[in-house]
Amino acid sequence: MKITKNRKILLNNFDAGKVYEPLEAIKILKEKSFVKFNETIDISINLGIDTNKTDQNIKGVINLPKGSGKKVKVAVIANQDKLDEARSNGADIVGSEDLIETISKSKIDFDILIATPDMMPKLGKVAKILGPKGLMPNPKLGTVTNEISKSVKDAKSGQVKFKNDKSGIVHAGVGKIDFSEEDLLENIKTFYSSVVKSKPETTKGSFIKKVTIASTMGIGLTINQASLR
Repeated sequence: MKITKNRKILLNNFDAGKVYEPLEAIKILKEKSFVKFNETIDISINLGIDTNKTDQNIKGVINLPKGSGKKVKVAVIANQDKLDEARSNGADIVGSEDLIETISKSKIDFDILIATPDMMPKLGKVAKILGPKGLMPNPKLGTVTNEISKSVKDAKSGQVKFKNDKSGIVHAGVGKIDFSEEDLLENIKTFYSSVVKSKPETTKGSFIKKVTIASTMGIGLTINQASLR
């Protein structure tokens, strides 16, 4: 009940119609945090796209300059000569056909899967398991590569994947509430810029309709996107 009461207090001091400056919104989220765990700061960007048209859907990957604050478990599938490189650069799980066999039994204990190009044909047998979970390696996301060391380091240091949902909204975590206001702002600006750059050529009219940030247990604050450019 304590959380419910605090949430009521938060809602009573909340102006739903206001568009906040990014730094002001970050300060409010930090001040109004009432839980005992380190909340994630999430961003939601409403896009002016038609999600029924495949050429208007977007996806990408961005390295947040200040990291995500999230501990990411990285798995690498490669031939033996690349596995030592993966281990030495921080990969949590490494393997080749043996790891593919483990995945085929729906045993998945990782957040990101990186594979070398030569292993992709062998991954076909588990595509139906990895695909729905968003874990299938993709060259556009930097997870199909021979540059194993860079890919593992990027994944560990704050790499965030994004794609729009059926409602045309992009969601992502851009840091933790204990980050400094300046670091959160830099991450938000970097993420926003990456989404703007992914605008499909076939999209007409305004691409970014609204930008909202919220903490895990908090409420969404609409922010002035002009200040993010």
